[in-house]
Amino acid sequence: QVQLVESGGGLVQAGGSLRLSCAASGSIISVNTISWYRRAPGKQRELVAAITSGGRTNYADSVKGRFTISRDNAKNTVYLQMNSLKPEDTAVYYCNAMSTVRPYWGQGTQVTVSS
Repeated sequence: QVQLVESGGGLVQAGGSLRLSCAASGSIISVNTISWYRRAPGKQRELVAAITSGGRTNYADSVKGRFTISRDNAKNTVYLQMNSLKPEDTAVYYCNAMSTVRPYWGQGTQVTVSS
């Protein structure tokens, strides 16, 4: 089992920044890739960014150059630094951990960007 707890969401004005955190616990040795997804109202869930255990990263085109994903292996935490936020970034952001057995999800954290 892997437990994921997200934090750092909130309300911010357009152009502002937020940093999301995803703290992992449990059988994290089985986890390779940790990702951030988001679901905006009325839209499907989409991949925002991902990072492998080796540090390789991947980003959605819509966030490239604005968002940065990183991980602190000593703290078992993955971060999503979000800069130059836009109203269209408003969504519930979810942390996902892909283990050798199954995917795990956090409870989500709301990010609201006002114009």
